[in-house]
Amino acid sequence: MQTVFVAGATGYLGRHLCAEFSRRGAYVIALVRDASRARELAADSLVEAEATRPETLVGVMDGADLVLSALGITRQSDGLGYHDVDYQANVNLLREAERAGVGRFAYIHVLNGENMRTVPLVAAKTAFVRALQASALASIVIAPSGFFTDMGDFLSMARSGRVWLFGDGSHRINPIHGADLATATADAIEAGQDWLDLGGPDAFSHTALAELAFETLGRPARITHLPDNLRRLALRVLPWLTPRRIHGPAQFFLTAMAMDMVGLPHGTHRLADHFRSMAKSSSEDRPARYAVGTGD
Repeated sequence: MQTVFVAGATGYLGRHLCAEFSRRGAYVIALVRDASRARELAADSLVEAEATRPETLVGVMDGADLVLSALGITRQSDGLGYHDVDYQANVNLLREAERAGVGRFAYIHVLNGENMRTVPLVAAKTAFVRALQASALASIVIAPSGFFTDMGDFLSMARSGRVWLFGDGSHRINPIHGADLATATADAIEAGQDWLDLGGPDAFSHTALAELAFETLGRPARITHLPDNLRRLALRVLPWLTPRRIHGPAQFFLTAMAMDMVGLPHGTHRLADHFRSMAKSSSEDRPARYAVGTGD
């Protein structure tokens, strides 16, 4: 039985990775900062440790065949930066994997990382990829185009009545569901690949994404295309006007919107179905409105 050590296990993708390897019969060890957040996690054992503190990692990977890291900052506000987590914490994991004699190390990166080196989030990830590739460990880098969950912003804007896009909206993306990415990752590892750029089964232009969001809600499409120089201006001023937890992800998305983010198509989950599920869930969560004499 293969033993798989998953870092970032309680995140969106980490949960899918644990479930996929568990389904394939692996013994899954999940690295978590807080075991209370690991409810319903498909793992055979939990390890509470801080990847940013290498002394807490000593011995946790002994006997593991594969380390799989989906570790990175999303919107945390605990004082740590991208260099601390996306780079250094992953380096700490890599060094412990080397010490423990782990057979292989897999890392979830981002598509087009080399073209986004001015974005601190991506620069930290790219720096770790270089460290991983310089290691004597066999490695694999998985570079997804984007997740279904990231596309929820289009639905939110459509629900508010208008979708705002930069430029002509022609850049394309094929986002992927977390379960499909986990399956593709496991397949790539089994096949002995060392790098995989991937996305979901359907590619959309940004305009098409906006149209799909309005169609899902049953509303006429109202899309405004803003000059791209406003996007570039936002990239310059956001770090001065907002905290890192806001401008960090914004810098990434604003930069990614200026290029095609299309990886090799994988998976069976469709974004249209995901949008319908999100719209239904939001409708069910919204309290009923009662008004006198308004016809509502």
